[in-house]
Amino acid sequence: MSIPDALAGRDVCGRAATGSGKTLAFGLPLVTAHDPSVDGGPTALVLVPTRELAAQVTESLEQLARVGGARMVAVYGGVPMRQQIRELKGRVDILVATPGRLLDVARRRLVRLQNVRRVVIDEADQMADMGFLPQVREIMDQVPRGHQTMLFSATLDGQVGALVRDYMTDPVTHSVESDRVIDSAQEHRFIGVHHMDKAKVAAVIIGSHRRTLVFVRTKRGADRVARDLADEGVAVAKTHGDLRQDQREKSLARFTDGKVQALVATNVAARGLHIDDVDVVIHYDPPDDFKTFVHRSGRTARAGAEGLVVTLVEWDKTLEVEQLQRAAGLNTEIVKMYSNDPRLKDLASFEPGEVEFRKKTAADFSRRVRSRRR
Repeated sequence: MSIPDALAGRDVCGRAATGSGKTLAFGLPLVTAHDPSVDGGPTALVLVPTRELAAQVTESLEQLARVGGARMVAVYGGVPMRQQIRELKGRVDILVATPGRLLDVARRRLVRLQNVRRVVIDEADQMADMGFLPQVREIMDQVPRGHQTMLFSATLDGQVGALVRDYMTDPVTHSVESDRVIDSAQEHRFIGVHHMDKAKVAAVIIGSHRRTLVFVRTKRGADRVARDLADEGVAVAKTHGDLRQDQREKSLARFTDGKVQALVATNVAARGLHIDDVDVVIHYDPPDDFKTFVHRSGRTARAGAEGLVVTLVEWDKTLEVEQLQRAAGLNTEIVKMYSNDPRLKDLASFEPGEVEFRKKTAADFSRRVRSRRR
């Protein structure tokens, strides 16, 4: 839907769930209609929120750009500035960048934005969530007026809506809506676990599949869980914000190439990344909010494939997980299992019961208050 309008030079807003092909929706028109650089500076700019997404977008489009005669360069944090300076000294037609690193190189006069004619803002809602919109605005203010802007996001309200209003001209909006908030290709299982048995349960699930992505809440937690899974015999890698960029890229490559069975990640990997054939997503630590639950879960069952999503629930997290279930419309029973439970080896075939979530009443609240007073 987006490509004809993008090729016609119109401003485009694309709204769709993760894994729906947004990179090609802006990438194909960008490469096809690119303007060659005149003075070495870029004529097209792609802004992305994370280092991983910058590398992924570049990898996805680089061969297409080469065929189209465009030179693509990526600049992002976590790698030596010297290496990127060398890249920027050559001709740059399409520049892929994270906002912070782009402002850094621009302030050093290593890149000029006065000839940019096309701008893409990818994963704009994540930009807002991560606090990057002031930097995005600073960059947009440096780009000459009259350029084409394409913005892609899962949502187009709030701060993202303000960005659309301030920097886009009569944009056409294309949305891919779904009848379900949760992808119907995902099978969800909620497993009640004991803290001391949790790593063992996860190891059994991982051992029954080829590629599993394990999400945890904190960077320290990622280190601990990766260590615990390794102790259970799992070939595992980890990625989080305290690791150097080359370490994160190495972990991702080992996981993508099948050299490890599991990748333990914080939410840095929950958005934007496309990893082929992730069989299972495990919410080792259930997320704090529904939005994160959706995006983490979206790392599997991408592009029409099927996938399994497993949420591990300790007793003190039951109420929080039930709130996520209500929001997702997943009336799935939380089933207690120990690591020796044979059902763990084939959770997709195991069919849990359904539960009915009813709204809390005033009587429920009154009973809860009285019980506390006792």
